[in-house]
Amino acid sequence: MELQETGNVGVPKYKKTGYDTIEEEIQGIACKENGKNSSKKYVLVCAIFASLNSVILGYDIGVMSGAILFVQEDLKISELQVEVLVGILSIISLVGSLAGGKASDAIGRKWTMAFGAIVFQSGAAIMALAPSFEVLMVGRILTGIGVGFAVAIAPTYIAEISPSVARGSLTSIPEISINFGILLGYVSNYAFSGLPVHTNWRIMLAVGILPSAFTCFALFIIPESPRWLVMQSMTAKARLVLLKTTENAKEAEETLAEIQLAAGLANAEKHKERSVWRELLNPSPGVKRMLIAGCGIQIFQQITGMDATVYYSPTIFKDAGIKSSSELLAATVAVGFTKTVFILVAILLIDKVGRKPLLYVSTIGMTGFLFVLGLTLSFLGNRPVGIKLAILCVCGNAAFFSVGIGPVCWVLSSEIFPLRLRAQASSIGAAGSRVSSGLVAMSFLTISHAITVGGTFFVFAAISALSVAFVYKCVPETKGKSLEQIEKLFQTDKHWKGGEVELGDVEHLVQKQ
Repeated sequence: MELQETGNVGVPKYKKTGYDTIEEEIQGIACKENGKNSSKKYVLVCAIFASLNSVILGYDIGVMSGAILFVQEDLKISELQVEVLVGILSIISLVGSLAGGKASDAIGRKWTMAFGAIVFQSGAAIMALAPSFEVLMVGRILTGIGVGFAVAIAPTYIAEISPSVARGSLTSIPEISINFGILLGYVSNYAFSGLPVHTNWRIMLAVGILPSAFTCFALFIIPESPRWLVMQSMTAKARLVLLKTTENAKEAEETLAEIQLAAGLANAEKHKERSVWRELLNPSPGVKRMLIAGCGIQIFQQITGMDATVYYSPTIFKDAGIKSSSELLAATVAVGFTKTVFILVAILLIDKVGRKPLLYVSTIGMTGFLFVLGLTLSFLGNRPVGIKLAILCVCGNAAFFSVGIGPVCWVLSSEIFPLRLRAQASSIGAAGSRVSSGLVAMSFLTISHAITVGGTFFVFAAISALSVAFVYKCVPETKGKSLEQIEKLFQTDKHWKGGEVELGDVEHLVQKQ
């Protein structure tokens, strides 16, 4: 039911809803049966629509892995230019991520996502028509800014409209969308690779405009975040959204009371003239723990090498012994399919077994497959068994990534920060993720030439092993807790130092499986 305001200021009239005022609409919705299934479906639709921007990011990652082969041949660019072109999107998305946090506090979560989609469309169009490397870079920079807005805000928006019991699975939808986008990019590479070199990569990049266009349409349908509405003193509209996203009026009122309390604390901070950025730069012990957990897990997600593996999967498979371009692109489709399937497994488990057990299983599994991939590329290259084992290891690494650290890091970064800091702190985490991804992508070929491709994966395996220790020491369990309860969780040493107890959750996960 879409709210439409007309008439003079101060005299609201609502048409097409059957109500004269917003208060009457709230009462009407509260009197109806807001059944469990209807509210879940509504929140799910909102989460899917908000995640369309993440399809854009995934598509770009997937399509560039194949398109860059043809770009290099068509525009005659060097290997260094390839690294810059691939990695610059993640680096420049820092601008979008940081600006996205500020913009979402000013104009709202959903319109910030809409702006990011428009910027991305502009960049994708420029790239598709680019006659030179320089013009291609201009388009790449614009797409990077658009991606930055998307990855910073979508998880925050979903976390703020989701009920506690389903927040983990719903906040994982952007990661599903990224993986689905990667798979679409791989399929696009394979489908258009047979066209002339001057044409095929342009069509591959232009297709990315489609999900971005759907995003602009979808954002006219979904509501604004109730937590943002409360921060803007739009309590009646926030109540209206909560009545649609919770199971009953009682739960809506309880959630609204929690949000108002958190917002009141945020306003109190404003009266003390302590800005958000000042608090983030000079954090209290509780906020410092949040920043370490939220930003740290985002960085580990990238420096374990998944984006580089996706971007340069043709290079990895070529090093293993695959020579044909069509076979290289077909092997990458298998990687994309694996990532997409196992992210669905994560969705089913994240609110049942918790965040931390999935992180343990994910990081330990990735460490093993990365190490074996290093051995395979170092000692079994150009052999049939080496080719098969390399494909298995890349797919296995993708599977363990998608079942844990891939989606869970976005869930954690969107749920652990208090309302007054959430948008800006989440944007810092997203910025750290994008910069880390960019640095890895921009240095992968150079490092591989210096220490071999196999040696590079030994480094990734060592970093992945460190991520296991980080999860144990710095990441508490947040399953089933409201956003406001999670804020309290980080304020006490008791829960923060509960890693030894929570490690037992891994046994619980194994039993469930």
